[in-house]
Amino acid sequence: MKNFTLIAALCLCSISWISASVSQYQTVEAKHGGEVTLLCNNISSSDSQTFWSRLVNRTKISCVVVMFRYGREGKVCDGYITVKFEMKSNISTVSLNIKKVDSSDSGLYYCGFYINGIPVLTPIHLKVNGSDEPHDDDREGKIESDGIAMLTSVILGALTVVLVLVIVGLVVKVRKLQTAVEEDQNPEQRENVGCDDDVTYAAVRIQPKAKRRHQEPNVIYASTR
Repeated sequence: MKNFTLIAALCLCSISWISASVSQYQTVEAKHGGEVTLLCNNISSSDSQTFWSRLVNRTKISCVVVMFRYGREGKVCDGYITVKFEMKSNISTVSLNIKKVDSSDSGLYYCGFYINGIPVLTPIHLKVNGSDEPHDDDREGKIESDGIAMLTSVILGALTVVLVLVIVGLVVKVRKLQTAVEEDQNPEQRENVGCDDDVTYAAVRIQPKAKRRHQEPNVIYASTR
């Protein structure tokens, strides 16, 4: 029972840790007209495809630069200036260098890897300072990220509630089984106790108290002359 409670507590702690990890992302700030480099950990193999993309209009992810194999030069996707974006990778990190950034470059970027045909994305938020008005992509990226974080928190919260209900149900079931076992053992104990009482009653006899004998007084007779 103690081991079961410990496992349940570890599951709840794990769920809370995952919820906190998903709701946070890295933010990189850059000055208007300057240069910035976005970095993420390289989790790909030598033959996997790596890319950088960004969120557009809250619903579309647009390719910025793609590298088809490790060590090759990154190819800038259509719609982006070739000399402005440069992608590099080494054994530990993948980088995206952006030159002469402005407010239009603000937004949510994704460092992505195709691993066994499944895309794995790492979000990085770029904020360009020096502009009075935030760019639409910046606002949309923040709203989208907040929405994803909220949805994830709701889902994990629901899973936590379900897990707690399952734990409570199992605890109640175990208690009922223990009670049933104890009730099955009690009749035998009561029968044994009853037999012992009968034997004791038969063995003990109440002796009647003996009547005290009335002692006759000694009478002395004296003769008179």
